[in-house]
Amino acid sequence: MTTLSVSSLQQSLGEIPPDNIVFGHTEVMQAVRSRLSKVAAANVPVLITGESGTGKDIIARLIHSLSPWKSGPYVKVNCPAIPGTLLESELFGYEKGAFTGAVGSKPGRVEMAHRGTLFLDEISELDPTLQSKLLQLLQDGQFCRIGAQEDKKVEVRVVCATNRHLETEIESGTFRQDLYYRINVVNIRMPALRERHSDIPDLCAYFLEYYNRKFNCRARPLSGEVMAVLQKYHWPGNIRELENLIKRYVILGHEEVITNDLVAREPDFFNSEISLDGPISLKKLTRQCVRELERKVILKVLQQHHWNRKQTARTLAISYRALLYKIRDAGLPSNRALRLRQAEKDSANGSKGSPTNTTNGAAAD
Repeated sequence: MTTLSVSSLQQSLGEIPPDNIVFGHTEVMQAVRSRLSKVAAANVPVLITGESGTGKDIIARLIHSLSPWKSGPYVKVNCPAIPGTLLESELFGYEKGAFTGAVGSKPGRVEMAHRGTLFLDEISELDPTLQSKLLQLLQDGQFCRIGAQEDKKVEVRVVCATNRHLETEIESGTFRQDLYYRINVVNIRMPALRERHSDIPDLCAYFLEYYNRKFNCRARPLSGEVMAVLQKYHWPGNIRELENLIKRYVILGHEEVITNDLVAREPDFFNSEISLDGPISLKKLTRQCVRELERKVILKVLQQHHWNRKQTARTLAISYRALLYKIRDAGLPSNRALRLRQAEKDSANGSKGSPTNTTNGAAAD
């Protein structure tokens, strides 16, 4: 088993925070730490899942740095950042004359990662053709440059990350099931920051010290009142959002930057109109607020799961039948309504409809 110690890991990977900052003190992050320590030394594909901003990139770098292949290259590919037409040549390289402008041969990122780690960030963005080539790489360690006649063989550890639910992408036909099983030998789920509120003070202290040093500033430690606000906030942008907030505080130097910003972002669940012309029914008003809050929570989870109602019910820990009742009671669109809207949109666009958009949630149930 690999011992976790990240204090000296700098080099080409960039600065990695100390392990007490990366893993914190919460039970969910200690589970991540335990799983990472077991998988780092094993040459098997790893899939890192979690919302944007939860630190998936740092976990990928740690897997490489704590593995027997740490002396080899660490090659990151941000799949959404590279246009689909260029991604194949970026990944697998090309031979001279393979296409217009290919005046010479060029190795791809896969080749560059030989005897090291290839990190594919947001793997769900790969189109089906590239998914097939990646599957071949994982199956037999071989790939083919664009325009080449023979396959090349490489030794590479593949680590993937995504903020999407790949099971839903499989149901909608946008992600290969056989590739999913290949990349998901070991899964590491990164918890959202709202699941580890007790780690927020240590994260704030680390970012405060880091950006004070980087920007040559002297911002003071946060007050207890502001820290309490930070620990109650829902953090949709997770650690990345917290980091940017502390960075702004360090530069501008006053705590109002934090409190004003969070108040502006906090969803206004309780904005019911209150008439002061007569008696106020506290019971009725509370019931309205609870119903509106429940509606917004259900809507947000439905959207997160691309309107897949079975996954939504599991996430909310309620029965499927109870969710259907709450959807009707809240006035949210049904599956039938979603399909009709998509059909009308496709008809207006003169198309048959995209499988990705039509089935992502409505038919995925």
